Amino acid sequence: MVWIEGGQFTMGSNHHYPEERPERPAAVNGFWMDRTPVTNREFARFVDETGYRTLAEEAPDPAAYPGAMPDMLVASSLVFQSPAKPVDPRGPVTQWWSFTAGADWRHPTGPASGIADLADHPVVHVALVDVEAYLDWAGLSLPREAEWEFAARAGLELVEYAWGSELVPGGVHQANTWQGAFPYSNLREDGWERTSPVGAYPANAYGLHDMIGNVWEWTSDWWTDSPNAAPAKSCCSTARAKALQDSMDPHDPARIPRRVLKGGSHLCAPNYCRRYRPAARHAHPVDTSTSHVGFRAILRP
Repeated sequence: MVWIEGGQFTMGSNHHYPEERPERPAAVNGFWMDRTPVTNREFARFVDETGYRTLAEEAPDPAAYPGAMPDMLVASSLVFQSPAKPVDPRGPVTQWWSFTAGADWRHPTGPASGIADLADHPVVHVALVDVEAYLDWAGLSLPREAEWEFAARAGLELVEYAWGSELVPGGVHQANTWQGAFPYSNLREDGWERTSPVGAYPANAYGLHDMIGNVWEWTSDWWTDSPNAAPAKSCCSTARAKALQDSMDPHDPARIPRRVLKGGSHLCAPNYCRRYRPAARHAHPVDTSTSHVGFRAILRP
């Protein structure tokens, strides 16, 4: 881990997606943070010692998903599959997301895949319950959104990216993102089609790798469309319950709570998802695992 000295900074951005606004003053106390996302090697150690099974490895409880089709109630996870021909990225995400039976952290693209050569890649297909089980075992915590963004910025104020004002300075890629027309044309100019080994790109000024790109990362904050609102204090159960309720997508019949993800992933592209920036944020249901979401831990003194 790396010690991150606390301080004040400008959080958010007024120049991109509405959910990042407004730019606002924020402050965090010091904390220790993983240098990289948690890897398959590290997650395997946890599973070996505890016998833990992830949410994706268990068939969903039909009572939790009333009206679900029987073929959806199987052990599964969401896997990105690039369409064979051009599609409109403004169309339904089912054009590139596949509900894949047998996909889990050990089988990242489906039951025929494996992680023998991916030990140093970020673990994926981890829902929030899986992340929290690992953290309980390790005695660690998820970062709050403000802590995560402060660490990603590494002292740089009011610049677009974690490393400066240019996405690819001097033609050198600083993170694992998508080059080409998403979702059907990945030019792989950065050398990777899916995840990359942690540390494959330069660390930021705080010594942290992969804060941008590679995989989205879970935080402890419930999603809100108005990030200027103060996060619910852990001591106030009423406020926590309201924050959880407010995080739900009103169009979701299952009413699944959502957490804030940070950092973007290898699927973020200039023509679709410009969320390869510290200020960027994304809502993610707590019961959903995918091939592009992972996590890293912190330790507060």
